[in-house]
Amino acid sequence: MTDIINCDPDALSLINTDQLLQPVSDDSPIKILILYGSLRNRSFSRLLAQECARLLNYYGAEARIYNPSGLPLPDDSGDDHPKVVELRELAQWCDGMVWCSPERHGAMTGIMKAQIDWIPLSIGAVRPTQGKTLAVMQVNGGSQSFNAVNQMRILGRWMRMFTIPNQSSVAKAWLEFDDNDRMKPSAYYNRVVDVIEELVKFTLLLRNKKEILVDRYSERVESAEALRQRLSVRS
Repeated sequence: MTDIINCDPDALSLINTDQLLQPVSDDSPIKILILYGSLRNRSFSRLLAQECARLLNYYGAEARIYNPSGLPLPDDSGDDHPKVVELRELAQWCDGMVWCSPERHGAMTGIMKAQIDWIPLSIGAVRPTQGKTLAVMQVNGGSQSFNAVNQMRILGRWMRMFTIPNQSSVAKAWLEFDDNDRMKPSAYYNRVVDVIEELVKFTLLLRNKKEILVDRYSERVESAEALRQRLSVRS
C-alpha cells in the first residue's frame, strides 16, 4: 500500500479498529470544569453555570466551577500566580468543559477570553485540552444572539477539543431567573438540559478513546524523523 501513496512508512499505520470500537468499562464519574464570563454581583453567566453544575451532578458527573475573580490579564503575571495555577490544574483534571459567557459588544467577554488564554496548548509534554469535550453557552441582555457561542466554538477547535453539536443561548437572561437565582422552567431551560445531557453522553463515549482519536499522522512523521536523527547521531 505504501508504494502508491506518498507517506512516511515509519509513521503511517492502519487504524486500530479493535481499540477504537471496543467498549471500555469505567464506572468512575466524568469530571467537568465550568467557566463563566462575568464578575457582576448577580452574574447570569454564573447562575447559568450553577444550573449546569446541578444538572451534571444529577447525571452522575463531578462538576467544578472556576471563579475568575482575581485572575490577572494574560501575560500580566507569571504562570505561578495562584489563580493561574488553579485554572491550569483544573484544565488538566477534567474530562470536559462548559464555557458560558455573556455577550458584550457582540462578542464573548474579556473575562471569558482571559481564562481561555491562560490555558496553554501544552504544558511540557501534556496538552491539557486536547481530546476533551466542550459545551458552549451564552446569556444575552437582549434578544437572542449566537456571536459568543460561535466564537467559543472556534476557540474550542483551536484548543483541539471536541465541541458538541448542541449549544444554548438564553435571551433576556434577567427574565429567566427567579428571586432565588434559579432558572425558571422554560424552553430556554429545556435547551440547557439538552446541552448538558449531550455533553455527558459525548464525554462518556470519548474520555477513554481520546488518545487514539487525536493521534495524528503528521505528528508521528515528526516523531519518526526525530528518532532517525537521534539514531544517526549515535551511530
